[in-house]
Amino acid sequence: MFVLPTGFHAHEAAAQAAQDPMSMSMPAPGEASEAQPIAAAAPIDQQTVTLPNLAERSGWPEPTADSANYSFLVTELLEYRESRAAGAIRWDIYGWHGGDVNRLWVKTEGLQDVAGGGGEREAQLLYGRLISPFFDLQAGVRFANRSGPGPNQSRTYAAIGVQGIAPYRYSLEATLFVSQHGQISMRATATYDQQLTQRLILQPRFEFDAAVQEDRSFGVGSGLNKTELGLRLRYEVKREFAPYVGVSWTQSYGSTKRLARADGEDTSLISIVVGVRMWF
Repeated sequence: MFVLPTGFHAHEAAAQAAQDPMSMSMPAPGEASEAQPIAAAAPIDQQTVTLPNLAERSGWPEPTADSANYSFLVTELLEYRESRAAGAIRWDIYGWHGGDVNRLWVKTEGLQDVAGGGGEREAQLLYGRLISPFFDLQAGVRFANRSGPGPNQSRTYAAIGVQGIAPYRYSLEATLFVSQHGQISMRATATYDQQLTQRLILQPRFEFDAAVQEDRSFGVGSGLNKTELGLRLRYEVKREFAPYVGVSWTQSYGSTKRLARADGEDTSLISIVVGVRMWF
């Protein structure tokens, strides 16, 4: 057995033995098994303990920088809509540039009649910061334009909202807007990708708009303005390119519905859609 030197604690002796096993005296073959004294050693706190370089021994690479910037662009919707009203082009595109925590977001969406009639277009420029593993807080500006009966109307808004993936893989986006005239409105969108096969995906999509104040010149009433419920089936030719077909139902409410009727617009519309989803 080993005899601990006077003044050493048990764990200190174990540390010394691990560092230099030969410093512990062992009985020679044929000798009695009585304890042998250990050679004099300096106190453990006066010795330099060198830990092994695990990265060198295991062949692991040295740590790398994780602050690189990347870019991502998604054409979530790019479709033609056919209904009893004039055919229209609908788009919803967004992208970002930055790292894991801080990003610059750009977004654009709209609906334009192909016959050259009315339409709505908007663009957003936002700063995004990661606030949880799956959600960004976004703030910036939104520019909106509406054409149709009467002169074109434009608005500038301050925007703040969140975007990310909720539990059960729901994609959520909710934004609050304050116009240049102090009018407050909001929009929220939720989608879910149901994987039918490796390439075939069914996506329900729900969107609603609401406002606190009425903005007649922009066709917006107070309260719940409109909802849009869609169902799209897409086939991923490859992950970055997926054509789809589907159906969309748009419904206006309250004072927004009355304003739409006054302008000769449909307040409830079911459309067949054909489009493509792409990302880069």
